[in-house]
Amino acid sequence: MTVTERWKGWARALKRETLVMYASIRDPRTPWYAKAAAGCVVAYALSPIDLIPDPVPVLGYLDDLILIPLGVWLVRRLIPAVVLADSRAAVDAGAVHAGRVGFIGAAVIVLLWMVTIAALIWAAF
Repeated sequence: MTVTERWKGWARALKRETLVMYASIRDPRTPWYAKAAAGCVVAYALSPIDLIPDPVPVLGYLDDLILIPLGVWLVRRLIPAVVLADSRAAVDAGAVHAGRVGFIGAAVIVLLWMVTIAALIWAAF
C-alpha cells in the first residue's frame, strides 16, 4: 500500500467519523456537552472555509492535520459507546447526510474572522 493510498484511506475514515458524530448529535441519548463539542467539530470539518486558510505556510494545513483529528478523538470519548455504534450503523446504511452543516460552519468561521478583524481595528484606535 502506497503512502497516497494510506492518506486517502485515513481521509475517508475521518469523513465517516464526522458523519457518525453528526448522527450522534441527533440522538437524544447524547449528552448536551457532547452535542456541543460534536457540533463544533462537524461544522468545522465540513465547512468549505478553514479558520486558517491553506495558503498560509505550514499553519494552513496544520489545522486540518491536528484540529480535526483531535476534535474527533475528544468527541468520541464524550459520546456513549452505544450511541456511537448506532450512529456508525446508520452511516454505513446510508441513512445519514450532513446537508447544510458545511455552510453553517463556513458562516461561523466568517463571523469569527469578522469579529477578530473588528477587535483588531478597535484595539488599534
